[in-house]
Amino acid sequence: MNELELKYGCNPSQKPAKIFMRDGSELPVKVLNGRPGYINFLDALNSWQLVKELKEATGLPSAASFKHVSPAGASVGKPLSEVDRQVYFVDKNAELSPIACAYIRARGADRLSSYGDWAALSDVCDAATARYLKNEVSDGVIAPGYTEEALAILKPKKKGGYNIVQIDPEYVPGPQETKDVFGVTFEQGHNVSKIGPELFQNIVTKNKALPPEALTDLIVALITLKYTQSNSVCYVKDGQAIGVGAGQQSRIHCTRLAGQKADNWLLRRHPRVLGLEFVEHIRRPDRDNAIDVFLSDEYEDVLAEGVWQQTFAVKPEPLTKEEKKAWIATQSGVTCGSDAFFPFGDNVERARKSGVQYIAEPGGSVRDDDVIAKADKYGMVMAFTGLRLFHH
Repeated sequence: MNELELKYGCNPSQKPAKIFMRDGSELPVKVLNGRPGYINFLDALNSWQLVKELKEATGLPSAASFKHVSPAGASVGKPLSEVDRQVYFVDKNAELSPIACAYIRARGADRLSSYGDWAALSDVCDAATARYLKNEVSDGVIAPGYTEEALAILKPKKKGGYNIVQIDPEYVPGPQETKDVFGVTFEQGHNVSKIGPELFQNIVTKNKALPPEALTDLIVALITLKYTQSNSVCYVKDGQAIGVGAGQQSRIHCTRLAGQKADNWLLRRHPRVLGLEFVEHIRRPDRDNAIDVFLSDEYEDVLAEGVWQQTFAVKPEPLTKEEKKAWIATQSGVTCGSDAFFPFGDNVERARKSGVQYIAEPGGSVRDDDVIAKADKYGMVMAFTGLRLFHH
C-alpha cells in the first residue's frame, strides 16, 4: 500500500486528506488499529525519528511524548526510582521493562502538556508499556512492533479507536524532502546531521570537565531539539528531558519556558506535593491539573473554600514563593541545549536558576564572548557545536 486516507487534515473541515509515497513505493507504516489523522501522522513520523536516533546514539531504549509536532518529553530507558514511581503514578509493585521506563519518564517531563499525546517507542511495545499507556489520555502510539499481549491491552482503548501504528525500522527516507505551502513547493535536503559525543569537543569555557552522564544528557537534549519546532531550548537531567521550550519567537522566552517546566518537574518532587491527599476516584487528568495549579501563582483556584473539597481529601497548605525558591535551589547537574546560538548572556543567567551546569549551543553570535563570560562566572561547562538545529 502506497497511499492511506486520513480521518481529516489539520482541522475537520480540511478534507480529503491522505499520506502517500510520491515515488510509488510502499508506505513504511501500517495502521494496526484506529484511524489516525493528519496531525497524528506528523507527530508519529517526527517522534519516531527522535526515538530512533536517540536509541542509536545512546544504545538505550528511548521514548517520546509528542503534542502538536513537538515533544512534551523524551527519555532513555533508565530505571525508575521510588520517587519517580510516586511522581508518575506508577504502582510500586508494577514490573517495568526498559522501554516502559523510557515512556513513563518521557510522559513525566510535563504531564499537563502530554495530555492527549502521541507516544513513540524505539523498541517493540510490550505489555508493561501497554498497561501504562492504557490508563493515560493518549491519541496513539508508533513503534517498530507490538507483542500480542500489548495489542490486546491497547486495542480496546478509546472504545476500540486507539491509534496503533507500526513502522518499518529499516526504512530510510530519500535524500531530498518537499512540502507544499500555499501552492508553492519547498525542497531541501533531509537533515542527516549526526549527534554524538564528538559534537561536544569544542568546550569554550574555563571549566572543561564534562562527565559521561552530562555528555549523554547533552545528546538527549540536542536530539530532542532536532525534532522540536523552533526556536527551542531543552533542559535534561539523568537521560530525561525535564523542560522543553518550543516554538517561541525569542530565544530568552524559550529558555524561560523550558526553565519553568524544569522547575515544575522538580517541585512535583517536593514532600508536600508527594503528600497531597486526593479525593477517591479522582480522574488522572484532574489530579495532574490540580497539582499544576497548586504549584502555580493561581493556587487559590484549587484551594478556595467550596472548591478544594472537590479535589483534596484534606486541604493542603500552599508552598510559599520562598519555599519554592529554596527547593528549586537544590537542583543541580542539569544540562541545557539550544537549537541556535544564545544571542545574550541572559539565557545563561536564566538557565543557572534551574540548576543548569552544562550547556551546548552552536555558537556564532557577535556576543559569544559575553555568553562565555556568563558561563565562566558560574563555573559552567559550555560546548559550541557549530550545528544549528532549526525544525519547521
